[in-house]
Amino acid sequence: MIITTTETIPNKEIIETLGIARGSTVRARNVGRDIFAGLKNIVGGEISEYTKLQAQSREEAIERMKADANSLGANAIVNVRFATSVIMQGASEILAYGTAVKLK
Repeated sequence: MIITTTETIPNKEIIETLGIARGSTVRARNVGRDIFAGLKNIVGGEISEYTKLQAQSREEAIERMKADANSLGANAIVNVRFATSVIMQGASEILAYGTAVKLK
């Protein structure tokens, strides 16, 4: 499955637009990460535990988006975007979405 943030794919022809493909995940922080983050906040620097959590969440959202596109019969997703939202204190959603298409 080809995934791109652009509207077209060089040297490929889009023959059909199948709709929106989307995938999301909701993740919550945990006490262990929060304690370490609090300490890191005092001394400064990247909070690598949260960076890893966000990276895992993005990958899960992408995999779910790909599965959704596949169920639509797509072989590519164009114009891919990400969005985040807070669901409740300590929990956020990451949404990956794009246009599912068939390439020639």
